Amino acid sequence: MSDVITADLVDLDLSATTKDEAARALAERMVGAGRVTDLDGFLADVAAREAQMPTGLDGGIGIPHCRSEHVAEPTLAFGRPRTPIDFGAADGPADLIFLIAAPAGADSDHLTMLSALARELVNPDFTDALRGTDDPARAAALISGDRPLTEDRPANGRDGSSQDGSSQDGDERAGGGGPTFTDQPGVTAESAPSATGGAARTNSPAGSADSAPSPPATSKDENRTADPSPNVPAPDSGAAPGTGSAPGTGPAAPFRVVAVTSCPTGIAHTYMAAESLENAAAEGGYEIHVETQGSAGFERLDPGLIAAADGVVFAHDVEVREKERFGGKPTVDVGVKAAINRPAELLAEVRQKAARGETTASGPAATENGPGANSDHFATRLRTWLMTGVSYMVPFVAAGGLLIALAFAIGGYEVTDAKSVADHFAWLEADSWAALFHQIGSTAFDFLVPVLAGYIAYGMADRPGLVPGFVGGALALSIEAGFLGGLAAGLLAGTVVRLIQRVRIPAALRGIMPVVVIPLISSAVVGFLMFVVIGKPIAGAQSALTDWLGGLDGNNAILLGALLGLMMCTDLGGPVNKVAYAFAAGGIAVANPSDGALNVMAAVMAAGMVPPLAMALATTVRARLFSRTERENGKAAWVLGASFITEGAIPFAAADPLRVIPSAMAGGAVTGALSMAFGATLRAPHGGVFVVPLIGSPLLYLVAIAAGTAVTTTSVLLLKGARRSSAPESTAPAGGPEHAGARTAA
Repeated sequence: MSDVITADLVDLDLSATTKDEAARALAERMVGAGRVTDLDGFLADVAAREAQMPTGLDGGIGIPHCRSEHVAEPTLAFGRPRTPIDFGAADGPADLIFLIAAPAGADSDHLTMLSALARELVNPDFTDALRGTDDPARAAALISGDRPLTEDRPANGRDGSSQDGSSQDGDERAGGGGPTFTDQPGVTAESAPSATGGAARTNSPAGSADSAPSPPATSKDENRTADPSPNVPAPDSGAAPGTGSAPGTGPAAPFRVVAVTSCPTGIAHTYMAAESLENAAAEGGYEIHVETQGSAGFERLDPGLIAAADGVVFAHDVEVREKERFGGKPTVDVGVKAAINRPAELLAEVRQKAARGETTASGPAATENGPGANSDHFATRLRTWLMTGVSYMVPFVAAGGLLIALAFAIGGYEVTDAKSVADHFAWLEADSWAALFHQIGSTAFDFLVPVLAGYIAYGMADRPGLVPGFVGGALALSIEAGFLGGLAAGLLAGTVVRLIQRVRIPAALRGIMPVVVIPLISSAVVGFLMFVVIGKPIAGAQSALTDWLGGLDGNNAILLGALLGLMMCTDLGGPVNKVAYAFAAGGIAVANPSDGALNVMAAVMAAGMVPPLAMALATTVRARLFSRTERENGKAAWVLGASFITEGAIPFAAADPLRVIPSAMAGGAVTGALSMAFGATLRAPHGGVFVVPLIGSPLLYLVAIAAGTAVTTTSVLLLKGARRSSAPESTAPAGGPEHAGARTAA
C-alpha cells in the first residue's frame, strides 16, 4: 500500500472533536495531495457510507471509507486525534482514524486497502506502534508495510491503556487471541486478499493456550502455517473420535475448524473476524481455514478441507452463501463482531459441541427449501433476497423521481406531453429543460422493475442470476405486471439458476456454464413462465391494486396511512421500512400515477421523517436524559430527518430500543394517518422538506409531520424520564443509562 499513503496524508495531532470534523481534516489533506477533486462531494459520500453503518471498530479505531467519483486514485489518510472521537464502536471512542478513499467502481482497490488494513489492526504491535510514533513518515511507512514494527515502542503515554487509565491488552482491544508478530512489516501486496475476496489461511497448533508460549513469528501470506511444537501437547478437550484426537499413543492431532466470515459491506469486519479467528487458532492449538465472503465475491474453501473439518464457525451478519456445504458438522453460528471480540470462546464452543456429538442437519435438503427445511430460516433468507433487490433499486428511484419532480417544478404537469428533446431542445427555454429532466427521470424509472428483479436473483444465485433476473423484470414491464411482476420474476430467476447449478456437469463443460448455458436456459425458462404461466395473473393483481389505491377515501385511506407509518418506523430503514417504501415508490413509477398512489407516497415519506426529527427534538428539550454521544447524534438527526433519512434514528434505537422504537411507531402512525386524511400528494419518491413545494397541500403535510414528531418526542421523554426516576443513581453507568443500553445492544 506504499502508493496510497504518504507523510503528507498523516496528521498525528488531529484537532477535530467529531467524526465529521476528522473526516474533513483528513480529506483536506487528500485534496492538497491532488487525490480528491471535490472536497464537499467526497465528504457527502463519506457521510452517506457512515449513515449505513458506523465505521468504528473495537480497540479505539475508526475507519471511515467510501467509493466516490471525486477520488482520483486510491488513497488512505491517517489521523491521531488529541481527544478520542466516537465512531460508533461499542467499546468507546477512537484514537486511531483511517480515512480510506477509492475511485467510484474501484471495488478491488477499495477492498484491498480495507481488508489488508483490517487484518493488521488486530495485531496489537501494529496499533501500539502507531500510537507511539511521533514521525508522520514513520506512521505512513508502518501503514504501507515499508517499515517493521519493532523500531517503535509505545511512548508519550500511548501505551494501549484504556480511557480510564486501566491496562487494556491486545486481546481486549482487538478481539483477542492475536499472536505478536514483532518482526513483521505491515500489510504487503502479498498479504492482502485477492480481489475476489478469498482468504483461506491455515494455522496448525502451536501449543496450549494456557501454558505454551506464543507461536513463533511467521510470514503473513495467504497460507500461513505455524508448525506445531513436538514438545507441547495440544489442548486437552476430552474430545471423542472425530473431534481432533488422533488414534494410538502419538501426539494428539489438531482440532480442525473451517469458518466463514461476512458482514453487510463485506469489507472491514469480514477480514478482522477472519484474522481474529486465525490468531486465536494459532494460540489455542487449532487448525483453521477461513472463507471470507467479501464485497467482491469469495473463493470457496476446498471441499476436502470442509469434509475433514471437525467443526464449523459462521460469523456473519448477512446470509452465508452455499451454506449447505457445511452440513453435518458441529456448528457455532454468531454475528461477525463475536468473532472479532471473542474468537477463542467460539473455537472452544465448537470443540465442546463436537465432544458432545452435536451436529447440524446434513445435505442441501436441510438448508434449502426441501422437506424439513426450517421455515424461520427460509423467511430470513427471503428477507435478505428482497432487501438486496430493493437496496439496488432505491438509487434509481431517488434519481429518477427527483428529476421528474424538478421537471414538474419548472414546466408544470403538462411536461409529460412534451416532444422528445432529441428532436427539439432550446437552450434558453425553461420548458425544454423541464422536458429534458422529465425524460431522463422517466428513463431512470424504466429500470426500476428490471433492477429489482435482477438483484433479487443476484442475492439468491450470485452473478449467474443477473441475466434471467433482468430479462424477467423487463418482461414484467412489457406485460404490465409492474412491481409485483418484478418481485415474482426475481424469485423465479434465482430459483431456476440455483436448480441448474445443482445439476452435475462434466468438467469439460463447466467453463461455459456461467457465460452460455446458465444464462441461456434460465432466461428461456423465466421468459416462458412470465409470458405464458404467471405473468397475466400478476398483471391482473397489479391492476387491481392500482385501482384500489385510486379508489381509497375516508377511513380506508386513513387506516392505510397509519399502517404504512407504522411500517416505516418499525425498524428504521430495515426490511419492514423498505417494504413500505418500495410499495409506495412502485405505485408512482408509472407514466400517470393515480391520486391514491401519490397519497401513499406522501404518507410514507412523511412518516419516515418523524423518528430522526423526534430524536433531535428530544435531545434538545431534555438533553440530560441522553448521553453526550446521543446529544451529538441529535444535532445530525435534524438534517437527516429533514432529508427523509430514517436511519438517522438508529443510534438512539440501538441504545434504548424498548422506548425509542414504540415511540417512533406511534408518531409514524399518526403522521401517516394525518397525511392521508389531509389528502397530501407527492410525485417525488425522496427529498424530504426540500420537495415540499411539489407536495399537494404542503402546509397540512407539514402539520402532519409536526404532529407525529411531537407524539414520538413526548413518548420518548416520558418513558426515559420514568426509567431515570425509578433507577437508583448509584447504579447508572458514567455514560448514562442509555449509553449502557447501547453497549448491551451492541
